[in-house]
Amino acid sequence: MSHYMKLGSIPRKRHIEHRRPGGYRNEGIYYEEVVTTAGFGRAYSICYHLRPPTRVRKVEAAGQMKIETVTEPVLRHYHLKTGALKANGDPVSGRVPLLTNADVTMWRCRPTAPQAELYRNASADEVIFVHRGKGILHTMFGVLPVKPFDYVVIPHCTTYRLEFEKAEQPDLLVIESAENIMPPPRYLNPDGQLRLGAPFSERDLHGPRELNIVDREEDTPVLIKDGARLSRYVLASHPFDVVGWDGMAYPFTFNADDFEPITGNIHQPPPIHQTFEAKGFVICTFAPRLLDTHPEAIKVPYAHSNIQADEVLYYVRGRFGSRRGVEEASITLHPRGIPHGPHPGTIVASKDVTRTDELAVMVDTIKPLDLTRQALEMDDPSYPYSWLE
Repeated sequence: MSHYMKLGSIPRKRHIEHRRPGGYRNEGIYYEEVVTTAGFGRAYSICYHLRPPTRVRKVEAAGQMKIETVTEPVLRHYHLKTGALKANGDPVSGRVPLLTNADVTMWRCRPTAPQAELYRNASADEVIFVHRGKGILHTMFGVLPVKPFDYVVIPHCTTYRLEFEKAEQPDLLVIESAENIMPPPRYLNPDGQLRLGAPFSERDLHGPRELNIVDREEDTPVLIKDGARLSRYVLASHPFDVVGWDGMAYPFTFNADDFEPITGNIHQPPPIHQTFEAKGFVICTFAPRLLDTHPEAIKVPYAHSNIQADEVLYYVRGRFGSRRGVEEASITLHPRGIPHGPHPGTIVASKDVTRTDELAVMVDTIKPLDLTRQALEMDDPSYPYSWLE
């Protein structure tokens, strides 16, 4: 959920005629579409189309985005070297699944081609973390610029096309959530505003900047994903024909460099880095920050056992003070049941360091994560032994 926005032309009240001269088939109105979350119980937006958004010329099966999980014989830590992932496909077809459970699936994507057709995820919110690349997210809500280190939050059922500039190879981490992505409730005051003292504010959340009305009466295919199933709907006109909308359900960006870290005299626990949450998992941002100021502080994370969480870290930028051997685009999985912590030598090495320049994205899940076949192809099998002197 983001804050209230309004763009373009809307009537003075909901659900009344929004008249225009002429109009489709001379009916003289724009066509209202109400976009809701949690049935009709949570955030919603109301959009006004040039033509009815319900006209479908053809429906056909379009295959599946299957996720092939593997059953590992032992419980252990993993280091997935995804920086070597082969660039392939477009921002949708090029996604490679790595980790999954009933609540969340994490994909990596390094697309080489423009997005082939409009895409709509009917069963999940998506958070696309842009490691590299600059471009535009096109939706019926308008034009949303995206840049490196943006979290691009795309609600369920948002039809979109993600277009990148050719100057740089896009590199993406995609987090697919079965439930709605929200700010942590503890960051909100009783009035729904982000509290003073939260690590970001509404000013850091960026919605669509302007409408780009596509007035085209032509067959327009939309690829729709629900679970693993793909369907292709051919609409009778382009769905980005919205002349105005308002509400609180729409895609937005938040840049990781706008996260304001909370620090202390001694090491603070990972929840202070929390950025978003959904049922079953949280997303945290480990941003550059001042390190602990107590003269005897240990400035790297203490060893801990995950009792009820699997921890995933995606390493984005900088020097990762508590880890040896990781690199940009590394993914580590530290599952429940076994301890992990700083690598040998990192505690002493951090003693005189006053700040960290690392940037990383963490996903902590309540349910255990399954690895995919593709994930194991990138695994460093020596990682569980990397804490030995």
